[in-house]
Amino acid sequence: MSHHQHQDHAAGAEFWDARYSESDRIWSGRPNAVLVREVADLTPGRALDLGCGEGADAVWLARQGWHVTGTDISGVALERAARHAGEAELTGRVEWQRHDLAESFPAGEFDLVSACFLHSYGDFPRERILRRAAAAVAPGGVLLIAGHAGGPSWDPDKLAEIHFPTPDEVLAQLELPDGDWEVLLAAEHEQAMTAPDGRPGTRPDNALKVRRLR
Repeated sequence: MSHHQHQDHAAGAEFWDARYSESDRIWSGRPNAVLVREVADLTPGRALDLGCGEGADAVWLARQGWHVTGTDISGVALERAARHAGEAELTGRVEWQRHDLAESFPAGEFDLVSACFLHSYGDFPRERILRRAAAAVAPGGVLLIAGHAGGPSWDPDKLAEIHFPTPDEVLAQLELPDGDWEVLLAAEHEQAMTAPDGRPGTRPDNALKVRRLR
């Protein structure tokens, strides 16, 4: 999160393309721990990874047997993600789609929709996008939303000016019809992180996991 305000699709795409172009790999290449933990007990089917970045989550899901659609605003990230899938010999299990989720959304229904750390800049309509994500969940399927809950242990005030919604606030924002969904998880947890100086640290994150009943 920063002071950058990106109002239109082109600027958002340019920002992320530039961010990804700064180095060969800006993320760790490892899947999100919350995804690994919460998806382990699910039967693989069709998955949608929103904001897939360089593809670590999507590639991990494909390796578990899921057929994955990964979407990101950055063409640079998607090219990199496709390369990672190719290196893992999983090209046939993953489809990559470029979307500015404020403007367009992948078609179809999915047994898992994952939105891990879908925070962005400027006028990003996160609530509307997450409601659209819920609508894409097939009956019996799961929506997993993970987000930050505050600054890291080595700089707890770093993100103080940003309001990160609690899991219960995210649940309320989804406006899910009564009786159609069950809440499997709504909790904050400490995520282990490595501090910039190399020492171990933590960051508060939260997760919401809901299953569509019908």
